[in-house]
Amino acid sequence: QVQLVESGGGLVQAGGSLRLSCAASGRTFSIYLMGWFRQAPGKGHEFVAAVGWSGGDTTYADPVKSRFTISRDNAKNTVYLQLNSLKPGDTAVYYCAAQMSASDSWDYWGQGTQVTVSS
Repeated sequence: QVQLVESGGGLVQAGGSLRLSCAASGRTFSIYLMGWFRQAPGKGHEFVAAVGWSGGDTTYADPVKSRFTISRDNAKNTVYLQLNSLKPGDTAVYYCAAQMSASDSWDYWGQGTQVTVSS
């Protein structure tokens, strides 16, 4: 089992920045990939970014490339998502997720943290 706890959300004006954190506990040594997703009101989950737990390779969704940065600190079992140049369209609940093997499914999810961007 892996437990994920997000933090760092809040209310920010357009153009501002936030840093989200996701602290992992439990069988963290078995994690293969960590990712961030978001869900805006009335919409489904949207992939945002992912980082390899061991190698650190990153991937981003096109809408957030050059604005968001994902990183991880293995010593702290924490993944971060730096959000810059925020837009009202970035308003959503942001979730982190863990993938335990190379597959299309995400095995564990956090409870989410709200990000609200005002215009």
